[in-house]
Amino acid sequence: MLQINRQTRNQPKKINENLAGYLFMLPAIFILLTFVILPILYAVFLSLNKVQLLGGIEYQFIGLRNFTHLVEDEQLKIALKNTVEYVAIVVPCQTILALILAVTLNSGIRGKNWWRILYFLPTVTSSAVLTLIFMWIYNTDGLLNDFLAFFGLPNYNWLGDPKVALKGIMIMNIWSTAPFYMVIYLAALQDIPQTLYEAADLDGANGWDQFINITIPLLQPVTLFVVAVGIIGTFQLFDQSYIFSGGTGGPNNATLTVVLLIYQAVFRNLQLGYAAAVAFLLATLIVSVTVIQRRIFGGEKM
Repeated sequence: MLQINRQTRNQPKKINENLAGYLFMLPAIFILLTFVILPILYAVFLSLNKVQLLGGIEYQFIGLRNFTHLVEDEQLKIALKNTVEYVAIVVPCQTILALILAVTLNSGIRGKNWWRILYFLPTVTSSAVLTLIFMWIYNTDGLLNDFLAFFGLPNYNWLGDPKVALKGIMIMNIWSTAPFYMVIYLAALQDIPQTLYEAADLDGANGWDQFINITIPLLQPVTLFVVAVGIIGTFQLFDQSYIFSGGTGGPNNATLTVVLLIYQAVFRNLQLGYAAAVAFLLATLIVSVTVIQRRIFGGEKM
């Protein structure tokens, strides 16, 4: 009887604790519903409809027609090709460059704090400003052609050649994003116990052997994170491509990306439903590539 009375007295206390817990969760739940769940549900609704914007918003249910149109859209194929090429080149290059910079700055060179600040400046600079600077460099009368003219070489239309336009964006982004990942690698390098390198040095291992057998394996979780974040970011290339081409994806669709195509579908063609379908395709592609990359670098079996 005494035990039942104790349980009865403890019930209001448990209810109050649960209520307090739910009250603390309310702000997070509200933000999650407002900015994540509801937008996703609305995007699903848009992808299944043809949306009329002029003269009032009207929805016409068309089922999976927006998704079937993805297979027929030649612009989408070009955008996917450009985006995949961009990801395949930029992610490995920026990861390797970031690791090289981090190892260099972690080696005890003189003035390394100033070098860290200098290297990190592009990361904290506005993307639009960096793009305009590189457009000036790539311009026909810009710094790059002045450099070529100094050696007696002819000017080149870097921004107007479809073969090199996207490469110009790649170079700019590798240079500007690698310092961010450099800081992550640098923090991870400083967390590796020095006793491991001292023991390897006593065993006769040189610097390269220590780097391959100690540094690289211990940095594997960080590399997984860096590559995953890099893949997600590069698949969403938009602002540099938009500024370089004036929103057209030119020259000759050479800088057209999937996100830029979504922008064109919404703000130029007023195709909200089709834009939502392309966005779901992009999200599926990002998730798929990230999962595959995680299983490869994380050592998980397929």
